[in-house]
This record gives sequence, C-alpha cells and structure tokens, in this order.
Amino acid sequence: MNDIPALARGCAVLGTGGGGDVRTGSLAAIRAIREYGPVPLLKLDDLPGDALILPLSGIGAPTVSHEMIHGEDEPKRIAEEAERIFGRPPSAIMSSEIGGANGVAPVAWAAQLGVPLLDADGMGRAFPEVQMVSMYVAGIPADLVIMSDVAGNVVTIRPVDGLWSERIARAVCVAAGSHALMSDYLLTADRARGAVIEGTVTRALEIGRATEGAADPLAALRDRLGATRLITGKLTDVARRTTGGFVRGTATIEGTGDDRGRRLTLELQNENLVADEGGRIRAMVPDLITVVDTETAAAIQTEALRYGQRVTVLAWPCDPLWRTPKGLETAGPRAFGYDLGYVPVEELSHG
Repeated sequence: MNDIPALARGCAVLGTGGGGDVRTGSLAAIRAIREYGPVPLLKLDDLPGDALILPLSGIGAPTVSHEMIHGEDEPKRIAEEAERIFGRPPSAIMSSEIGGANGVAPVAWAAQLGVPLLDADGMGRAFPEVQMVSMYVAGIPADLVIMSDVAGNVVTIRPVDGLWSERIARAVCVAAGSHALMSDYLLTADRARGAVIEGTVTRALEIGRATEGAADPLAALRDRLGATRLITGKLTDVARRTTGGFVRGTATIEGTGDDRGRRLTLELQNENLVADEGGRIRAMVPDLITVVDTETAAAIQTEALRYGQRVTVLAWPCDPLWRTPKGLETAGPRAFGYDLGYVPVEELSHG
C-alpha cells in the first residue's frame, strides 16, 4: 500500500496526459488492499507457461471517468466471463496500459480477484485506441474482447482483427456512456513472451520515487526519464471537447523566463500527440510528451489543463517496439491522421 503514491506519480507521467485520473485509481487500490490484502508483483518468468493473463483497462474519455467510476463488479464479471470461455480462472492481471489510472487501478482489480499483478503492460505509456498495444504489433490475433460497464452489461466481441476491435469496442463504450472496463488480447504466459513490454510497473515506481524529497523535482524527473525539456511557461489556451469516446483538442503554452517569446502547441487525443512550435515539430507520437507542474514535477492530464498553470513540457523516447515499421504503422503520427514522417525526439531536439 505504501507503494501506491509513487506508482500513481509514475503512471501519471507515463500517461502522457491520458489513461485516466490517477487519483481515483489510487483510492481504489488503497481501499482494495485494505480490504483484500497486498498484491504480489510477478515477472512473466514467475508464471507457468499455461497461466492465463487477463489484461484490463478502462476504455473511453478520461473526462467521463471522473464521474463514472468503476466498481468492484466490472472486473469480477469480466474474470467470470473469461473463466467461462477458457475453462479456468485468470492467473494474473496485467495493465493494458501503464499510463494514468489504467496503470494504478489494476492493483485494485488484482486485489479484488485475489490474483497477482504482472510487471508488464501492452504499451509502456498510454495510447487512446484498442489496437495500439504491443500484442497487436507482435501479431497476436485480437479475436476476443470482453467489456463490462457500471450498468452491469457484459459484452463479448469476436472481432476479425485489431482495427475492428477498436471500432466495435468504441461503439460499445459510447453506448455505455463513453466509459467501460475492457479486457482484450487475453493470452497465456508462454504467448506473452516477446509480445508484452516487461518491467513497466517497476519503471513507473522508479519514476514516481525519483521526485521524493528531491531539492529540484523537475531536474530529478528529467534525469530519471532522460527527457528533453521542450518549453517552460504558462498555459494560455486550452480547447478541448469530448466526442466519439475521446477527449480531443489543443493546448498552448507561452514561454516564460529563458523561454519568453516562444509558443508551443500540443495536439491532443486523450494523450499528448504532437508538440508544434511555430510550425517546427519538437516531438511526436509514439515518443512520450508529458505536461508537468514546473514546481512539483507532477504530471497534469489533458482534462486537468487550465489557463494560467505554470508548466513544463517534457518529451523522451518510446519503447523500441514502437519504432519498428509495424509499431509506427500502429501508433505513429500517420495513425492519428498527421501527415508527418516520424522523427525520433532525440533527433528533433538537436535539429
């Protein structure tokens, strides 16, 4: 339970603005541990090869998740449906995305189900669409999606591929009020090897602990991430709307201090996707772009951005999987409709 605050801070940073509010996920995790006991954190090699791994995440617009909070029934209903289909219960829970609440809430879901949490996820960050996971990039069929909502509905989807899993799951999510719990790419431990991003829960904890007691939290966070500082300044404009199960919009930061006279615009789709400074691209997906409070280095989600906030924008390299041809096809800038050829952030920052 003492690890939850650090995990939440790290997941907020890795969320790149999305993944849901870590505060609600933290409260749920602390409450579940108090009620059900601690949750073991296992490596993939700790599981037998035939162990069933249940990836779980919230799907929908983060703005809605503040008011429509998951209860205890949704993960139980999904686990029961998985057991009905596979003939055995899940052996471990895995976060589908380590970013935001979707990285913290699995602690609660694992406690409620009485199973361990896997030290891995499917993104190494947060992405907004169902097919944007390492399992899809690895070629694992997206032939089963199980969803449950606060009304008690359980929906099982048998899509023909990952793109159809996004279309159908998004439609179900919108019908449920733009917020639901989902499991997709259910797989055994043997099949997960090479298809998931390992060690990401531990990484989130390390990122969260980096700023604890630091004299300069922002410098400590940058060092831990190996991040480039894109700008430090004040939020002067935020345009945001919830549509189609996503939060979309832009945020503009006017530079202050040494950055006075500069202006950076962030393009948003749940997460921060592209950083543009006067027509010069400074960073782009799948690399990570996060807005943090300049004084505390606490990450700020897209739905919490407000006029006048004093912020710093950081960017750093994604997991190498996302820089492969399939990874860029899945979650590179063109996957989001931007006519941009991918350039790594480390090249853009020195360009």
